[in-house]
Amino acid sequence: MKILVTGGAGYIGSHTCVELLNDNYDVVVLDNLSNSSEESLVRVKNITGKSLEFCKADLLSKKQIAAVFSENKIDAVIHFAGLKAVGESVSIPLRYFQNNITGTLNLLAVMNDFNVKNIVFSSSATVYGDPASLPIKEDFPLSVTNPYGRTKLMIEEIMKDLYHSDKNWNIALLRYFNPVGAHKTGEIGEDPSGIPNNLVPYISKVAVGCLPRLSVFGNDYDTPDGTGVRDFIHVVDLALGHIKTLPKLFSNPGLVIYNLGTGFGYSVLEMIKEFEEVSRRKIPYKIFGRRPGDVASCWADPSKAKKELGWEAKKTLTDMCRDTWNWQKKKSRRLPINFMEKINCTGCIYSVHKIKIRI
Repeated sequence: MKILVTGGAGYIGSHTCVELLNDNYDVVVLDNLSNSSEESLVRVKNITGKSLEFCKADLLSKKQIAAVFSENKIDAVIHFAGLKAVGESVSIPLRYFQNNITGTLNLLAVMNDFNVKNIVFSSSATVYGDPASLPIKEDFPLSVTNPYGRTKLMIEEIMKDLYHSDKNWNIALLRYFNPVGAHKTGEIGEDPSGIPNNLVPYISKVAVGCLPRLSVFGNDYDTPDGTGVRDFIHVVDLALGHIKTLPKLFSNPGLVIYNLGTGFGYSVLEMIKEFEEVSRRKIPYKIFGRRPGDVASCWADPSKAKKELGWEAKKTLTDMCRDTWNWQKKKSRRLPINFMEKINCTGCIYSVHKIKIRI
């Protein structure tokens, strides 16, 4: 079966491509490379020893999306593509609404035109807002505290309306908690441009000396140490959650919703301490005020995914920190992915006029 992965050159997308190829799916990646690189897909090939197809295209262009579907017989779509930083979304909400929502509408319209009606959507625990109780179950009330979360919730509502209008659609909404870590080879991992928006990449860049200190936003939350508590999940566990979801999708389940998390919460300071132990580096940090849009605590009840998909997270906090540190150390000894893209040292033939590339 052939799976289209939007945003497949990105962090979660590239790890999911590895697991798809390992499970013998054919993979087509659609990505505009706005915050990722073709080089990550070269490394996916190196890890798996298998090839995939890359189409440089933008979801804001229906014409470009249609070209991908015209050239490939797609069986299902895993939809990652989108802007994803909570703090940034508060500053530039219109860009988030335009990119995430319009892009998804275009994708769904083209899928409908080509009668491809199987999709796994990369949603988020942000759709639960500030939960009244913990752990969070799939049937909890939905609300949002930031524009990023609003795009996820609006897309979920759009997909629910789509399903109710046409029961031939099969839609899986996967609500992620906090992905961290990297592939055990250290070949792929989270590689944000500039100052990282997420905690663990920020910590790792401080540990390796790229940044002077970590900014901790808020130490006055109602949590054991005053800092925010999150359900951190290893990105490989998360990727495997998508692999487990595909057979469910192909069984014609209609609309299904699953939390993908560990069921445990760790604070910012606990994560810093664990990373210090793994890296044997001191992580200097400074406390700042709360960041707009953040909540105090958030962790999952993942029992539904275990029961219905046979999936559960297996990697520990130590695994997450160790694999992140391995990735960061290896990355610091070579040119950054984003720089490699700019000087085109990947060995791939690339032209802005040619959207289809075999890797």
